[in-house]
Amino acid sequence: MSHPDSERIAAARTLLFVPGDRPDRFAKAGTAGADLVIIDLEDAVAPADKEAARTQASTWLARGNRAVVRVNPPGTPWHEADLATAAEHGCPVMVPKAEQQETLTKITARTSGRCPLIPLVETALGIEHSPELCAAPGTVRAAFGNVDLAAQLGVAPDDHTALAYARSRLVLASVAMGAHPPIDGVTTAVRNPDALREDAAHARRLGFTGKLCVHPDQVAPAAAAFTPAADELRWARRVLEAGESVTTLDGQMIDRPVLERARSVLARATEPRTAR
Repeated sequence: MSHPDSERIAAARTLLFVPGDRPDRFAKAGTAGADLVIIDLEDAVAPADKEAARTQASTWLARGNRAVVRVNPPGTPWHEADLATAAEHGCPVMVPKAEQQETLTKITARTSGRCPLIPLVETALGIEHSPELCAAPGTVRAAFGNVDLAAQLGVAPDDHTALAYARSRLVLASVAMGAHPPIDGVTTAVRNPDALREDAAHARRLGFTGKLCVHPDQVAPAAAAFTPAADELRWARRVLEAGESVTTLDGQMIDRPVLERARSVLARATEPRTAR
């Protein structure tokens, strides 16, 4: 039986990070309109505050709230305790610096399969191993870590050309291994909605179906960018209404792959359940 959060992870267009050491922001994040909230125990939290952040996250989850938890990477002093907290509450886990399938397999075993996984692929090795990561037990959907990967490569995190291969590789790996289409990385210009829309449009063209957000103001434009536009919906409905016996429509060939794309467009138009 699949985990109850797996469907929500698969359908999410927007996932909003909130620092684990800022419990005052947890509720606000939950009402910002994002499909999923990610309580971040890793990059957003200083080493001295890690244990307190984990406690705050546990308290929040114990009250019946749902969230993804980004744990600290394997090999850090906090990783095991982070996983124990996630397993206790049966919440999804975002695994940073995902590079090896064996690591994800161990996490699934460590949490007794109670925690669906979102491997955050943010290193060159992770990109090269992305098929294995997408095929790992427990993986529902991968996410792209553009900021860390850009730093490793010595390029800007908003350089679409420099990161095009890595993005496309992750999309292809996801489809090939039967995982859901991946989630694009963050737009660091948090006060620039035009930059976010441009980033999201680029990612969608490559096959991404959702985006990581770092500010509540990014949620609405990101959701809009990954929602089929009215003209796309009209096209999809016309294709399906024409039926499988039609071979052309408005001068365009209609065959099984086109029908499947039309069905996919309509499926993405359904609003995901929002975070709680």
